[in-house]
Amino acid sequence: CLCVVEEACFCVYKCDEALASPLPHTAFTSSSVFTNGYAPGYAKLNRRGGAGGWSPLDSDHYQWLQVDLGSRKQVSAIATQGRYSSSDWTTRYRLLYSDTGRNWKPYHQDGNIWAFSGNSNSESSVRHELQQGIVARFLRLVPLDWSEEGRIGLRMELYGCSYCDEGVILHGEGQQGDYITLELHRAKLLLQINLGSNQYGSILGHTSVSSGSLLDDHHWHAVVIERFRRNVNFTLDTHTQHFRTNGEFDHLDLDYELSFGGMPYSGKPSGGGRKNFKGCMESINYNGDNITDLARRKKIDTSSFRNLTFSCMEAHSFPVFFNATSFLQLPGRANHNAASVGFQFRTWNPDGLLLFSNLGDGTLEVSLEGGQLAVHINASRSGGRSHYADMSSGSDLSDGQWHAVRLVAKENFAMLTIDGDEASAVRTSSPLSITTGGTYHLGGKTPFPPLQRSFQGCMQAILLDDQPADLHAVEKGVAGAFENVSLDMCAIIDRCMPNHCEHGGRCKQTWDGFSCTCDGTGYTGATCHTSIYEPSCEAYKHLGRSSDTYWVDPDGSGPLGPFKVNCNMTEDKVWTTVMNNLPAQTTVMGSSRDRRTVLQVNYSASMDQVTAITTSAEHCEQHISYSCRTSRLLNTPEGTPYTWWVGRGSEKHFYWGGSGPGVQKCACGIDRNCTDPKYDCNCDADQKQWREDSGLLVYKDHLPVSQVAVGDTNRPGSEAKLTVGPLRCQGDGNYWNAASFTTPSSYLHFSTFQGETSADISFYFKTSAPYGVFLENLGNTDFIRLELKSPTVVSFSFDVGNGPVELQVHSATPLNDDQWHRVMAERNVKEAVLQLDLTYRASRPAPPQGHTRLELFSQLYVGAAGGQRGFLGCIRALRMNGVTLDLEERAKVTPGVKSGCQGHCTSYGVYCRNGGQCVERYNGYACDCTATAYDGPFCTREVGGFFEAGTLVRYNFLSEAAAAANRDAWSMAHPLSSQEVTLEQEEVAFSFSTSNAPAILMYVSSKTQDYLAVLLRQNGSLQVRYHLGGLREPFSIDVDQRNLANGQPHTFNMSRIDRSVTIQLDHYPPVTYTLPDASDTQLNQVKTLFLGKVYETGHVDPELIDRYNSPGFVGCLSRVQFNGVAPLKYALRTPPASYQGKLVESNCGASPLSIPPMSAATDPWHLDNTEFPFNEERVVPDGVNRNSAIIGGIIAVVIFTILCTLVFLIRYMFRHKGTYHTHEAKGAGAAGAEAGVGGESADTAIIGTDNPETIDESKKEWFI
Repeated sequence: CLCVVEEACFCVYKCDEALASPLPHTAFTSSSVFTNGYAPGYAKLNRRGGAGGWSPLDSDHYQWLQVDLGSRKQVSAIATQGRYSSSDWTTRYRLLYSDTGRNWKPYHQDGNIWAFSGNSNSESSVRHELQQGIVARFLRLVPLDWSEEGRIGLRMELYGCSYCDEGVILHGEGQQGDYITLELHRAKLLLQINLGSNQYGSILGHTSVSSGSLLDDHHWHAVVIERFRRNVNFTLDTHTQHFRTNGEFDHLDLDYELSFGGMPYSGKPSGGGRKNFKGCMESINYNGDNITDLARRKKIDTSSFRNLTFSCMEAHSFPVFFNATSFLQLPGRANHNAASVGFQFRTWNPDGLLLFSNLGDGTLEVSLEGGQLAVHINASRSGGRSHYADMSSGSDLSDGQWHAVRLVAKENFAMLTIDGDEASAVRTSSPLSITTGGTYHLGGKTPFPPLQRSFQGCMQAILLDDQPADLHAVEKGVAGAFENVSLDMCAIIDRCMPNHCEHGGRCKQTWDGFSCTCDGTGYTGATCHTSIYEPSCEAYKHLGRSSDTYWVDPDGSGPLGPFKVNCNMTEDKVWTTVMNNLPAQTTVMGSSRDRRTVLQVNYSASMDQVTAITTSAEHCEQHISYSCRTSRLLNTPEGTPYTWWVGRGSEKHFYWGGSGPGVQKCACGIDRNCTDPKYDCNCDADQKQWREDSGLLVYKDHLPVSQVAVGDTNRPGSEAKLTVGPLRCQGDGNYWNAASFTTPSSYLHFSTFQGETSADISFYFKTSAPYGVFLENLGNTDFIRLELKSPTVVSFSFDVGNGPVELQVHSATPLNDDQWHRVMAERNVKEAVLQLDLTYRASRPAPPQGHTRLELFSQLYVGAAGGQRGFLGCIRALRMNGVTLDLEERAKVTPGVKSGCQGHCTSYGVYCRNGGQCVERYNGYACDCTATAYDGPFCTREVGGFFEAGTLVRYNFLSEAAAAANRDAWSMAHPLSSQEVTLEQEEVAFSFSTSNAPAILMYVSSKTQDYLAVLLRQNGSLQVRYHLGGLREPFSIDVDQRNLANGQPHTFNMSRIDRSVTIQLDHYPPVTYTLPDASDTQLNQVKTLFLGKVYETGHVDPELIDRYNSPGFVGCLSRVQFNGVAPLKYALRTPPASYQGKLVESNCGASPLSIPPMSAATDPWHLDNTEFPFNEERVVPDGVNRNSAIIGGIIAVVIFTILCTLVFLIRYMFRHKGTYHTHEAKGAGAAGAEAGVGGESADTAIIGTDNPETIDESKKEWFI
């Protein structure tokens, strides 16, 4: 039936009547009968007449039992028995159906020609419900296997009801551009509908949906179209598609007539050129009117009828079905001087032999090769010389459609025509002499097997030597021969309909199967089911990724596609940012309360995708700003607001940024600091000066902003500027949604898992138990289960009706290590896959024939079920088919299960680098970088500063009393305090870059004369000085003789334990030095650490002050660390370090330039006994080359001079002039007081001041 508006049309009664038992004996026929007592009329279920059922004369695969139901019926089930009180029964059979008793079609289920399981004895009845209902008059049961003890024996019953049979092809259109068209196109049903488009093109209502495949099969098909506003149900043969039409209109405005079977005039979808429908339709219903009956009784105008009869002519086609082992031999005309062949074929395979014939002296071959039709003729002329003719035509002929072939070959001429297109026929005039052999082989197997693959498909309308093939005679065994051929049947299956390739994957098929191409979809797997992207920025962070733009897929295998977001990984939070297209400060003019200007805010993702982000986020915010001049915003709380915004769910909201739902105010109204206290927004004061109302919208269930309607900019002088910032969300509740199972019998239960044809499950677990069931869901016989079978084995088992299947992955290390492990399992119609920790994987293909639907009915149990071994531990982020199960909420009301799970640092602590400490959180973890010289989410970003001349950083080691006072608040985080005023070991690390020397890089003073200094000498070489007492002069270590003041970054690491000092510079191997025996080993009473310059009131080595302290270090220092403290980072961030002068935070070129190797002369680790063969004569063999070398050297010197000049010019242009802020306190007195906490010097006065501004892109130091 066809119903196209508000009402639906259904057959509502139960369809389960016995159809075969009431029939007379004459309604039953068969291929043969053993004896009269075994006639087919006795094959009725539970009857004992005759010999107790039907048995054929021979028990082979060519026997069948047929039932004529008298008229078309809807068949819903079939039941079989063996022959009464015998050893004869059928164990497996196939079901065919037809409307005419010819052109049979096999019953399909789960994408295959279905084989039903039969009986195992003669008495019990086995019933099968038909998953896809059959509408037919004739049914034929074909035994495939039978009792080993006897022969084929059968009694049967069919269940169903009278057929509510209706179908239609129609077209209607209206003056406003509305239309509805239903047409058959390439054997598929195509529905096109348009409820309206506007003339500007901003609203496009055209919607096109296709359904079905291979509908040109001479079988009846039922179509139902139901529409309510924009919601449409499109049903073809019980398969329903639900969709919404495009556009914004709800009504279908048609003219006063509809056309069925054709289009009398050009329709709107694509104009003219459509072919009229050729075939039969019956019971055409439109909105309750039976159009067929009205036309038959001439109750409607029939003047426009063309070539219409009220009867349906029976199809005369006689198809032949070939499988991989089939062939059909047919007679032709022998010893004739011309060969003529014609037939129609359809197949999915691009290659296969269609026809082969032995000529009188040669061969004729017609085959498919790569989707083209190829003809090869090998014929001989008089004299015995062979002549060949090869022709090819067509393309993509393996598309499942019927294609017609016509070949004529005669003396010196051959012509090949495809699909009746004479214009593109292929001809050849090769010298040929044709003498027909009289026999043709179709389908593949011949007495002289060729190399081509056998044909799999269907043929019909076979003409051999201008005579139609008598296939009825072949069926009776009177003419020709065949093997494994199904006559009067085409069993072609479209394995891409319905399309099992998800998310836009492209389906490709052969006769035996299909494959999915997932390129460009963002998904992977055999059916493009699994997303290749992580669900959120939070997930990317915990894979060790840094801030960047990423593709995310919040619902995984769900319907939402992947989209791009900006991920900002901060030290303690992960922010997801979704941009929109509204320019900042968008000007709005000419709007009024009656005609508001509506600004559309479109995002880089769809509203459903953005909603998925906000739903799982812990917090979301969006900045909104309204700058106004004589333009009111919300007016008064009692009045109607001039301006509002629309959020998620298309709801209007009357509050502004900084306020909340239900409060018609702006931020200043909440804070009570508006320009005019009588109003709750600055703009509502309606002043001529520019004012602004801005703030954050933080109620995430209302976000994001999709529209803003502005309503007061039409008065003289009125103007407004609107800014809607990006949506920013923090956290991912789904990723950390966890539950802890504390007893073996504890579990959580959820509704039944719906994963009939495709199912994916993913989660994290951690446990110390050796085994346990993660989850389980049961059906009658079907089930699905995931479990930890042993400390190293994870198992995925299921049954979809073909018997239990189990996949296992084996880990090289124990999984009960109390660390997080990730499990991903997927099952679809093609394969099953189990993956562990992205490392171990097991897969198994689905059987080519059998059940594919997973049918479950019990609740889903997580943790334990059905007497299985319960799971002890934590399960997190459990996602099934893209839906995250809320374990935490269910655990709150379940005994033995706790919400959340602690111990994330055991798995993720390794991501905290450079000494950062992993800190547990309820929803994850964080890296504490306080005690390191780094920051960032994983303590990997170096903290550095650019020093101008005279800039110094000062870190004071606290006194005993101050340390005791602050021990709880600060010292616990820092291992170095006044308890360690005497040091026997030091750990020093930093990076630097400079072009100036000499300079002091680091100086550690004491209350005695002891000190440690790291400095650059006049020639740019690095020197370390230790003065620990016991020696008259400080012990100096010349680390390197190279000039390190070359503008490139260098790294310095030093460690001292007692007398042993180990130093590593850049990428060179570490070198160990030893303090003299006379030297002390303790650095006594450590006082202050200086970077860049020394400004000390106590004892300082005068040589250092005179030679190295002025003008001070100029350049960049980063990642400075001394015995667990980071003085430079503290100076830029928090006390107790301070600085004076001009210091700007900089990354100092965190990716260092490559350092060229040292020469043998200056390399302190150079091995003198290393020999390098050197032959001067081979390099400079004569004077000519020597002169060339001199000229080249002069040129090189000139180029070098020019480059040096450019370097100084560029450095001068990029210096940080006027961009640094001093932190010296105004009016600080002369530096005469003791340095330290609470001191009076200028150094102590600057402690605690604000952080310096971060250097912007234009103020970076450039090293060339």
